[in-house]
Amino acid sequence: MKEGRDLTKGNEAKVILKFAIPMMIGNIFQQLYNVVDAAVVGKFVGKEALSATGVSFPILFLLSSLTIGFAIGGTILISQFYGAKKTENLKKTSDTLQIIMFIGSIGITVIGILTSRSIFRLLNFPEESISLAVSYFNILMLGNIAIFGYNALGAVLRGLGDSQTPVYFLIVSTIVNIVGDLLLVVVFDMGIQGAAIATVVAYVVAYVIAIIYLNKKHKIIDISFNLKFDKEIFKKILKIGIPSSGHMFVVSFGMILSFSIINLFGTNVIAGYTAAGRINSFAIMPAMFFANALTAFVGQNFGAQRIDRIKNGLKATILMITSISLVFTFISLMFPETLMRMFTDAKETEVITVGVSYFSRVAPFYIIFGIMFSFNAVYRGVGNTILPMYITLIALWIVRFPAMILLSMNIEWSPLKLIPVNSNGLWWGEPLAWTTGLILAVAYYISKRWLRNAVPQKKMG
Repeated sequence: MKEGRDLTKGNEAKVILKFAIPMMIGNIFQQLYNVVDAAVVGKFVGKEALSATGVSFPILFLLSSLTIGFAIGGTILISQFYGAKKTENLKKTSDTLQIIMFIGSIGITVIGILTSRSIFRLLNFPEESISLAVSYFNILMLGNIAIFGYNALGAVLRGLGDSQTPVYFLIVSTIVNIVGDLLLVVVFDMGIQGAAIATVVAYVVAYVIAIIYLNKKHKIIDISFNLKFDKEIFKKILKIGIPSSGHMFVVSFGMILSFSIINLFGTNVIAGYTAAGRINSFAIMPAMFFANALTAFVGQNFGAQRIDRIKNGLKATILMITSISLVFTFISLMFPETLMRMFTDAKETEVITVGVSYFSRVAPFYIIFGIMFSFNAVYRGVGNTILPMYITLIALWIVRFPAMILLSMNIEWSPLKLIPVNSNGLWWGEPLAWTTGLILAVAYYISKRWLRNAVPQKKMG
């Protein structure tokens, strides 16, 4: 059996870096799913189709927020069991997590397909593009079993400290996705539907490879049709996972509300935001996945009661994230038009202008985002997943969403009506939300309540 990686020994910065880089490389390939879809669709189908892929993402995220939270809970639980050397609970956790994710994927698929058209109308999406959005969205829904199944197995591997192996799965599946996009959209002219099919097939490939690998290398958590559901493990996953799910729900619902405002400005603004958002996902991704590495690091060291290593790991992560964020800030501010032309025809000047405006306001705050995520990673790693949810709730609902409205709209109160005025004001919501989130996260860390409110390992077994 292949062993997981022990994150409780060695220099903290080197341990986190060694763990984070493979995971980050893997997720670069995962982000390429969305980027390739958007680039191919924007170039070969049109800005209406590009807008449809953009507005679909937050809805997909919302519907999957529950199972994403369970995956986070599973990762934390496995990392804590592994750090505490309680190997008998690893198989139980893996089995239970996979069962949860499978059931969740079925329910989300049914709900998503039945409600998709109504959801797009509620979001003020242009009526002429709704059919494109529905067809793209529903095809992705049909791939949920593979998507959620792969995420469950990825959570198991990350909890064991193995961030490198999933990289190989994602490299293969991303190649499948790129080839599929080019064949189905460009060669066979299947439009936005072809891009969705290519993405689903790519995830199926990743899931199958992950199953084969785990069955051969990790016998204690092998995958079969004889999975066993453990009620006690389920309760522990719920205890950690529900706040994480709540966090994801708050994030995704905030994104949906943001799109409902952006959609009022029409196709050009939607398409520009979609394209800029794909680049933005790359810019903030290193911060997110260094933070994910820190979560696993903190989980194992908390299980081993090494609080000193947790504090040192946080400092090292902040330094690494800051360095990387500076690079992405420079690129986004210096070459915004070049980045936007990757997703749309050079003649679509209005779409490009929207993206340039977005980068000028958001890119200077990438460092703020990364540091905020680092502190929240510590809280998740010790099992305190409620606080990040509260921080996100405040940042999105009290800061970002109101700021977007106040800085871009005129409000008519009787009857209530929002009148689009200045799309540039839309983009200030994210920087203001990130700054608020960082202030709250740092204040909580300084108070030291994160340790008093953590989930003690002695109660986890």
